[in-house]
Amino acid sequence: MTASDTHRAINAVWRIESARLIAGLARMVRDVGVAEDLAQEALLAALERWPESGIPDNPGAWLMATAKHRAIDLLRRSKLLERKHEELGREIEAQQEMAAPDLDAAIDDNIGDDLLRLVFIACHPVLSTEARVALTLRLLGGLTTEEIARAFLVPEPTVAQRIVRAKRTLAEKRAPFEVPRGAELAARLSSVLEVIYLVFNEGYSATAGDDWMRPALCGDALRLGRILAELVPREPEVHGLVALMEIQASRSRARTGPSGEPVLLLDQDRARWDHVLVRRGLVALERAEALGGVRGPYALQAAIAACHARARTPAETDWARIAELYEALARLTPSPVVELNRAVAVAMAFGPAAGLELVDALTAEPALRGYHLLPSVRGDLLAKLGRFDEARAECARAASLTRNARERELLLERAAAYARGSAHRSTTS
Repeated sequence: MTASDTHRAINAVWRIESARLIAGLARMVRDVGVAEDLAQEALLAALERWPESGIPDNPGAWLMATAKHRAIDLLRRSKLLERKHEELGREIEAQQEMAAPDLDAAIDDNIGDDLLRLVFIACHPVLSTEARVALTLRLLGGLTTEEIARAFLVPEPTVAQRIVRAKRTLAEKRAPFEVPRGAELAARLSSVLEVIYLVFNEGYSATAGDDWMRPALCGDALRLGRILAELVPREPEVHGLVALMEIQASRSRARTGPSGEPVLLLDQDRARWDHVLVRRGLVALERAEALGGVRGPYALQAAIAACHARARTPAETDWARIAELYEALARLTPSPVVELNRAVAVAMAFGPAAGLELVDALTAEPALRGYHLLPSVRGDLLAKLGRFDEARAECARAASLTRNARERELLLERAAAYARGSAHRSTTS
């Protein structure tokens, strides 16, 4: 194996093992920042030694054993070692000595609990949303600062500052490295699910830039969601989120045309949907529903996605059922965006005039003032009613509001088509 092959293998191992490595170390040193530093030192050791010695049979355990040795050295050197820290150091050292003959034990101890603790600490509510996203992708996704910056189209120093500040805030606030219990669990779990879905959505419909989608982010979010579903299998909303992401991700290949242009849902070739992901999503939705209780927002959105997934053609879509599900979602989490989506479903089920009535009621909503999909939806409904001049103006306005280049092109094309429709109507009337 060449040196470059070894480095590629090390990078692959790091992407797979880094979260478990940092999680295990954080339990020992009770500091996420220190844990990541120790993990990085182990990675550097691997980069120095493995090209000569070869990749060990259990590379994850090798990294953990190396990092544990460094953790023991750190605890011995630290001036902060009072009695509690000395006891912790002795406990870690004893564990290391016991595990030395068996590298498998170095990586497997309490790994599920450790990973779950890391999930909750990375998504701690004392951090800003941007910081939670960056820290989650760094610690749990194994992404570099450069990769996170490129994915979200922000400068690399900005991402680096967010991560540094996040780790500092967690240390200053003495955020406990533990799984929340009781009433606190629901609120904290909601924060975790929000972060994962934010990552997925940024990959599924990029808010800015030249690309309509960033599939790697969807993949990272799906992986995190699947891990979380294994760690907390009795939480229905976790399965609801996984179901939603699986079904939405199933459409990825059909969402872009040959030149990368967006292809909207009703225009997609459903034969290009990934039906393995569809089945996985439907199974996850069944798990969420089998756990009982009131369906949460992710499970409701997954049920909406399932209506699309089960329809062999757009004409077979149960739009009335989708409108009912959006109504339930609006009662659970009132939002102008949810109401806009409900208006689309109502228009598809009961005609464009019924949908336009609901959309017009939303035009005064301050939260939607700069939201490009409001004029986009309104333009589409106006066009269906033959009001092409108004439709063209609405689509042009939507194009001016979006920050995504591909979406802007699509909206301008629609505006031009509506202008042609208006001209055709004037010549034939």
